[in-house]
Amino acid sequence: MNTETIKSLAAQLPTPAYIFDLDEFEKRARLVKKYFGDKTGICFSIKANPFLLGRLPGVFDKIEVCSPGELTICEKTGVDKSKIIFSGVNKTLKDVQRAADDEVGTFTAESLLHVEMINGEGEKRGKVYPVLLRVTDVKGGSQFGMEEATVLDIIKNRDSYKGTEIVGLHYFTGTQKKKAKPIVRELDYLTDLIARIQAELGFTVQRIEYGTGLAVDYFDDNADALEEERLASISEKIHELAEKAELTVEMGRFFAAPCGYYLTKVIDAKTNYDINYVIVDGGLNQLKYDGQLQGMQIPKIIHLKNNEASGDVKAWTLCGSLCTTADILARAAEFDSLAIGDTLVFCRTGAYSVTEGMAVFLSREMPAVSVYSEKDGLTVIRDMLYSDVFNTPKL
Repeated sequence: MNTETIKSLAAQLPTPAYIFDLDEFEKRARLVKKYFGDKTGICFSIKANPFLLGRLPGVFDKIEVCSPGELTICEKTGVDKSKIIFSGVNKTLKDVQRAADDEVGTFTAESLLHVEMINGEGEKRGKVYPVLLRVTDVKGGSQFGMEEATVLDIIKNRDSYKGTEIVGLHYFTGTQKKKAKPIVRELDYLTDLIARIQAELGFTVQRIEYGTGLAVDYFDDNADALEEERLASISEKIHELAEKAELTVEMGRFFAAPCGYYLTKVIDAKTNYDINYVIVDGGLNQLKYDGQLQGMQIPKIIHLKNNEASGDVKAWTLCGSLCTTADILARAAEFDSLAIGDTLVFCRTGAYSVTEGMAVFLSREMPAVSVYSEKDGLTVIRDMLYSDVFNTPKL
């Protein structure tokens, strides 16, 4: 969106608020599809931004769901349940039963217990559920997935599971990978693993769900170009793996980050010991950039003024509304004639920011959430929420 469009939309919303540009979201998805090719499916991991789910572009082949709450969102938005890959490190029997009731397309299994629960439910219902076995990071593992030996043992004993069909593998090791090298190494590992499973166990891996973890540049003016370069740098290896098995690439942050705008209004301004401070009606409970607090980088911020610029450019420390000195959104951010009542628009907030912050800290209001497209205009999909919605019991 250009600045004039953002200014027009901002006039229609209270602050703080989010706007998610559906056209930008679809544009990013189609860019990924262009580089990865028609043989590679793309999957949106909705934990990055569940508010986008009800208006998901048709270019997405799958939806990754990692919790019962996300499954509820799928139910309420009426998405095609056959597209759901029901993932997550913590699956209870109740979760598995509910996903089975919803007829999700695929389950992932991150442990032997997961396999047994899914299989037991399949046998009880007289069904066979497709399952992807998640392999943990070969560089040392984590709480996610299973070590290779366990995965191979499950495949070896696959005939004993009558309620499941092991259809493939799930592999994701982490996010914000800026270099192609670790991703290429992982793709080579999967290619090798597929071949070994075929040779040693006589089993054909039909499907792979792979999370690239491609990085998003939140603080670089050349972000779009850098991110497209990353797509190009791994595209050849993606195409190669797609020839070995039915490949779906799962991402959340990379798809959603560029489409988000967070609006917050300047409420107060002051100078303490030669440092200019602005207080806004938002804060770090609502705005989260990867690495923001660690390095205090300055993201792209659009300044929507109520008055004409006067050439009075100053550096400002932007602070939120929380009672903590940690609530700093940016230091030494320069603006021309910044004044009380102006609106600051933080860009590239389409992934995680809306859900990852400390939403109810200090019982501040939760922002309004809206989506925009050139075709349909602005639609508010969640009004501002206040602490009274929690119905705190009387003492």
